[in-house]
Amino acid sequence: MNNIQLPIIDYDFIKKLIPQREPIIMVDAIFEYEENRIVGGLSIKKESIFVQNNEFKEPGILEHMAQTVALYTGYQYYINQKEAPTGYIGSMKTIEIFRLPKVGEKLRTKVDILHEVMGVTLVHIEAKIEDEVIAKGEMKTVIAET
Repeated sequence: MNNIQLPIIDYDFIKKLIPQREPIIMVDAIFEYEENRIVGGLSIKKESIFVQNNEFKEPGILEHMAQTVALYTGYQYYINQKEAPTGYIGSMKTIEIFRLPKVGEKLRTKVDILHEVMGVTLVHIEAKIEDEVIAKGEMKTVIAET
């Protein structure tokens, strides 16, 4: 079942891995995946609900970061032939946003899993445009009880 080649830019497939739906889907690619790490992406489009004055605003960056964590979990579940769970942001810590992306730019965001126990995941996230780090921080996510 898991014979998909990376990178994955199939939007319909990506949507199956995360609980969010339009208009709030803020991931559109998986570039790398390995145990305890994922690199996801987002092409900034003018139609995004988080774009104002040709810039992707802070809430969009935070949502993109959280959805990249969800993408890791969803892809992990997909590999294990399970349905992706719903999760929530538990907390954000030391989030720094250095600049706002412009329409047409492409975010490439790396999530490193620092600790995962009983449905709670602590991660370090770094969002880049090309080689420039535009945001980074730590986030804790929690998988919802079923």
